[in-house]
Amino acid sequence: MNKHHETTGPSDGQQITLRGPAELADALPYLMGFHPSDSVVMVALHGGRGRFGGRLRLGIPRAPGEWGPVAEQLADSLISGSERRDGRPDAIVIFLCQDSPDGESGRLTMERLRPFAQSLRTACGALDVPVLEALCLSDGRYWSYCCPDGRCCPPQGKPLAMPGTTVMAAAAAYAGIRVRGTLREMEARLAPWQTPDEVSAQLRALDRAASSLVPRILDERAKAEVAKETLTLARTLMDRLGRTPPAPEAVSDLGGDRLIDEDEAAAVILGLQDRETRDKAAVWMEGPEGHRALRLWRTLARRCVGPYGEHAAAPLTLAGWVSWSTGDEPGARVALAMALRSDPEYTFAQLLHRACNEGLDPETLRRCLRGDGDGGEGPEAAVAGAGEAGPVTGAGAARGPALHVRRVRPAANRARRRASRRRATDTGGTAPAPGSAGPGMLRPGTAGPGPVAAGRRVRDVRRYGRRGAGTRR
Repeated sequence: MNKHHETTGPSDGQQITLRGPAELADALPYLMGFHPSDSVVMVALHGGRGRFGGRLRLGIPRAPGEWGPVAEQLADSLISGSERRDGRPDAIVIFLCQDSPDGESGRLTMERLRPFAQSLRTACGALDVPVLEALCLSDGRYWSYCCPDGRCCPPQGKPLAMPGTTVMAAAAAYAGIRVRGTLREMEARLAPWQTPDEVSAQLRALDRAASSLVPRILDERAKAEVAKETLTLARTLMDRLGRTPPAPEAVSDLGGDRLIDEDEAAAVILGLQDRETRDKAAVWMEGPEGHRALRLWRTLARRCVGPYGEHAAAPLTLAGWVSWSTGDEPGARVALAMALRSDPEYTFAQLLHRACNEGLDPETLRRCLRGDGDGGEGPEAAVAGAGEAGPVTGAGAARGPALHVRRVRPAANRARRRASRRRATDTGGTAPAPGSAGPGMLRPGTAGPGPVAAGRRVRDVRRYGRRGAGTRR
């Protein structure tokens, strides 16, 4: 289950006021950096003008029985995290984004999700933070769960604005904010192959690599040689990819896949399971070299098929790191969330995901990997230590227009808001990433990796990194 929390950066004096459900629905992709398909998104609002603060995204749980507990945890996560970052929210906006299977039953989808929306509203209200608006976006239309006026929010819903035709779209273009397609499209570039013939060939190559490399990695004397071979081959593959133009966003990477054969991919995938080797590969993080490395890590993630799905944690984490380092925060969050989906205990992905979500500056980790830091600490220690300094407010922070929501409150809502403000606290410091993949967060609807076929040594590969020095984390 994917989840992440995001922050807004400095406004540089530019402000946009959103009025009503239509403009809120239009703003969502620009807030997230992509269209959050099959997701619940919660956005904190601060101050009398409704400034957007932290935001949280979670895949909609498939089982309705999970909606109540998930709603309570999401509300608590967003509110408590916001308190430690920006102060207690004054209100929350909720988006439920899910298309119908046939593309024509958006209203049925909206009605099916209504209990989930109500659970979210109730959970926020129980924590004394009102929900200003709850919208369902489905099949190119939107519905409000809060507005009873059929003149502005009719039962059949209202069409979403055409892309690029609104004030928000113009302001986002001016601020350099891009929408990266849908979440489904972004994940597809990192997901394992599904074609039976391709899967079968890659699976055989991974079996061969596991049989030959695992004993050598477990041997302390031979491990350094394997690391050298892995990095040399990875550099060769990067140079090969660099000689061909990359695929556009949200387009198949078939061209890059054809440049790397199954045995080459398997050898690098197995070699990256060693933590020290992975850390050395992380130095390819900037400029043209970083972009070539990102293409390689994406390609390798797609090759982690079948029972080798957990092995994708290493290339996915490296893809997330390079994306974050090169300024692509939405891409980083997607890659790191998928890394944690493949291995929830992968420490480096946990740390990077949290740091990215909290708006830290990746330069701290870049200095460590360049050798400009204090020395012996590894990248995991560097990114963990960077979190102690709090969120960045300078060049490393995301930039864009400040967004505000114009609200008209009945007298009861105004009284409730005044009571909420009296209880508000601002502890400062840095909030943990609500919805991040850290301990205690629900993962509804997710399942662990499938069983390993008999006779394969995949379990040996997964375990060796947990037994000795230089372990995989």
